[in-house]
Amino acid sequence: MAEGLKLEQRHGKSRVRVARVWRNAVSGKDLIVEWNVAISLVTDCLPAFTSGNNSSIVATDSMKNTVYVKAKGCSEVVSVEEFAIILAKHFTSLYPQVATATITIVEKPWERLVLALQPHSHGFKAGSEKHTVEVTLQKNGSVTLTSGIEGLAVLKTTQSGFEGFVRDKYTILPDTKERILATEVTTKWRYAFEWLSDIPPKPFCFNQRYQEVKEVLLETFFGPPQVGVYSPSVQNTLYLMAKAILNKFLDITAVHLRMPNLHFLPVNLSTKDNPSMVKFADDVYTPTDEPHGTIEATVTRSLSKL
Repeated sequence: MAEGLKLEQRHGKSRVRVARVWRNAVSGKDLIVEWNVAISLVTDCLPAFTSGNNSSIVATDSMKNTVYVKAKGCSEVVSVEEFAIILAKHFTSLYPQVATATITIVEKPWERLVLALQPHSHGFKAGSEKHTVEVTLQKNGSVTLTSGIEGLAVLKTTQSGFEGFVRDKYTILPDTKERILATEVTTKWRYAFEWLSDIPPKPFCFNQRYQEVKEVLLETFFGPPQVGVYSPSVQNTLYLMAKAILNKFLDITAVHLRMPNLHFLPVNLSTKDNPSMVKFADDVYTPTDEPHGTIEATVTRSLSKL
């Protein structure tokens, strides 16, 4: 409180890009990660706002430098979640005035290059979907840890339909049992850890859990390789994907999914010789994502606090 007014504030540093290489003398294989880091601190620095006294402000330039120093200090390979926790612990423990630290990181998907069926020792290529994380840590040790996948593009050419939806004077979309289903999945899942002390040390592997969650998403979306699985709507498929994650991983309490419906519209043509519409036999389409449907939902365990 200041002068009868309530002030809520935070400050931080965004788009701090850092890459870390680990060189394994035993295997001869290098490993590289590239992270885009954002730091947001809630601090007790009221005089900075009310009287221009900056003595309690942690400079954002210091935050940026901390990212590089902490990356250098990681002599062993760490996951993006572990690095976010390292940063959050640093800011809440080093500075008495910092009450809460929120660390958000997006990992660029560098994948090891494979040539002639052999993994390259130091060659990498850019992947597609990104690994994301957000850690919010209170000074008392209370923590919220959320991981995610951004930009997982998936498509199946059949086993999808959309029927029985609301019809009114604005509706021209026909019912169909056969359409292409394409989307770009963005998902976040919240871990059950409520306190910093709840997070298990190694061998718990966040990178492995990330890969496992992605595998469950893909298995549920596509179904078995030879037969697939029918999707009556994006909504139903989204729910089944979230449900499958919660059923398999007890350390995850909530899943949020956003799945835009990216359209592949069957091409219809008319000519002077044939003025009636000529429908292609479900083999030629116009891909478009403008406009596209937007479907998202959060599925939470009944006992979760989300």
